[in-house]
Amino acid sequence: MTDSILRETATDAEPTDPASLLGRGDEAQVRADDRHVFHSWSAQAAIDPLPIEHAQGSYFWDYAGKRYLDFSSQLVNMNIGYQHPRLVAAIVEQAQRLCSIQPAFANDVRGEAARLITERAPEGLNTVFFTNGGADANENAVRMARLHTGRQKVLAAYRSYHGSTAGAISLTGDPRRWPSEPAVPGTVRYFGPYLYRSAFHAETKQEECDRALAHLRELVMLEGPHTIAALVLETVVGTNGILVPPPGYLDGVRALCDEHGILLIADEVMSGFGRCGEWFALDHWGMTPDLITFAKGVNSGYVPIGGVLISDTVAATFADRPFPGGLTYSGHPLACASAVASIRIFEDEGILANARMLGEEVIAPGLAELATKHPCIGEVRGLGVFWAVELVRDRATREPLVPFNAAGADAAPMTQFAAACKSEGLWPFTHFNRTHVVPPCTSTPDEVREGLAMLDVALEAADRHTTGA
Repeated sequence: MTDSILRETATDAEPTDPASLLGRGDEAQVRADDRHVFHSWSAQAAIDPLPIEHAQGSYFWDYAGKRYLDFSSQLVNMNIGYQHPRLVAAIVEQAQRLCSIQPAFANDVRGEAARLITERAPEGLNTVFFTNGGADANENAVRMARLHTGRQKVLAAYRSYHGSTAGAISLTGDPRRWPSEPAVPGTVRYFGPYLYRSAFHAETKQEECDRALAHLRELVMLEGPHTIAALVLETVVGTNGILVPPPGYLDGVRALCDEHGILLIADEVMSGFGRCGEWFALDHWGMTPDLITFAKGVNSGYVPIGGVLISDTVAATFADRPFPGGLTYSGHPLACASAVASIRIFEDEGILANARMLGEEVIAPGLAELATKHPCIGEVRGLGVFWAVELVRDRATREPLVPFNAAGADAAPMTQFAAACKSEGLWPFTHFNRTHVVPPCTSTPDEVREGLAMLDVALEAADRHTTGA
């Protein structure tokens, strides 16, 4: 076709109902179509995904009209809540102007997103490499570290999750890595601080900090510091326990890395952009890493985006030397427009302050009260809107409610607890023997209290499995 014929065809075409283009249907149609979807982390014949019809704010609804209060923020990414009108409008406006452009071109919203992100990062990280999500952000951060240092090894924690691409799953410490092993070589694992189940037999936060740092120092010595490119950590460990580092730990890691020329990579994919009540969780401790990876909360997953914040020192490595990596959708305009809008909404609506308030005034005291009522609660911990409730059979022995990586009948107590949550209209985030309290950062105090009341009821299902006092 010539250009004139194409223009004429487009002009003369009958308007199309947008709903018909989207192929929306009823629940039966959604379930029928879902048979063609291959779902992640699942045995396909063993699952029956719940069809979701719509969502708003802190809630979503199924096709039967049942409303769920989302205490999971989906995958701990819906920081700004569902269907924020300004964020939706920003995506629509960008789509009407320029849906996509490849990364080799300069683009206004890409540059604006990078500027806004760097201005909220610690001093000295002034460049952003955009990715499609958190996994490829971690993958590229490690690639940068190896190229910058000329070394290959990377230290990564056992209790961690960094993504499921080939490189990111190699960094990941939790059991999801097992089926992918042997993985990309070079990862060396360490134990991070976790006082409740201390690997170092510590009894205080200070002991846990000192012994965890001593463990790292010995590991670096035994591995050979000249062979280690980077140490990667989740500033606040996410899925594997919401483990808040004790005072002094992050500074100690930074000093150890500086001593041996090892780059420090802070994975803020889950903990960043309001989740811990600050732009980045590391702001609580004032520590500056060499590379920061982010995704999730930067735009609440409205459009896929992630990235690596790069220190000036690392960026200089690639001033005259090409970086051997790239992604077709790096800095996608729709994603960057949503990130720009999200950051402005966070500031205009005081969302960071709201997250801090919820943690200090609602979640912390609310969970402490639940702990006095339910013998299944061994510990609560967290900050902002990032909290874990560790469930146990016996508080004295700290025996987990279910074994590590439990499945099938062994996982029944947690399965029953999760079912009780959903029956009440609460959507939980569970992992091993924990339930996490991670609602949107935009939640109101009344919504969080509503969720805690439903959690109170659901915990009775876990209490039935306790054996200690």
